[in-house]
Amino acid sequence: MTAPAAKTTKNDGPRQRDAARTRKALIAAGTALFAERGYEGVPVAELADKAGVNKAMINYHFGGKRQLYVAIVGGVFTEIVAQVERLAAEDGPAPQLLREVVAVVGDANRRNPHFCTMLLREVVAGGGQQLESDLIQYPARMLGAVQRIVARGVSQGELRPVDPLLTHLSLIGSLVFFFATQPFRDRILAQKRPAERPPDAAAYVTHIQELLTHGLAAER
Repeated sequence: MTAPAAKTTKNDGPRQRDAARTRKALIAAGTALFAERGYEGVPVAELADKAGVNKAMINYHFGGKRQLYVAIVGGVFTEIVAQVERLAAEDGPAPQLLREVVAVVGDANRRNPHFCTMLLREVVAGGGQQLESDLIQYPARMLGAVQRIVARGVSQGELRPVDPLLTHLSLIGSLVFFFATQPFRDRILAQKRPAERPPDAAAYVTHIQELLTHGLAAER
């Protein structure tokens, strides 16, 4: 009884590692291609070719191209939203909590540099089936969390009487646009202003944080 069990366990190791590598390769390929051309512009065969696997592996590991797309966007969104909702539940000063929200988005972009491009493509396309049915919950939850921080900050006199929705759009919208358009912006600067160094992502995060502190915080 024990010998067959040991043999199965031994063989499962390489098999599991191969499955993990295949999933990772498909996610990396999908992220790059979806960011470049959007969901509709990427054929299944090209996804598989870029990942170096048989296209049947997309169905086997994810259930299809749509589910792969949802797994990529939803995976990053889940992490971001969890952190932002945790911040919204804290009792700290609203300006500092908003600074941390900005840092969360900046860190997510650092680890997932194609995410904001994918998100901006989805938004510009009007949402579509992918965002509307499977992913709309994430930006909605993030909006709610930021609105709660802002509303509480205004009521407690920590923030000027700003509109929570407009504040969310100003903060998150500017970050997504900055990160999503970085390759385009770098090309413009390289052609028109070669002596000017492209703005660093970390510097932009700090810039937005400073705008928050000095632009939204109530005068003491």
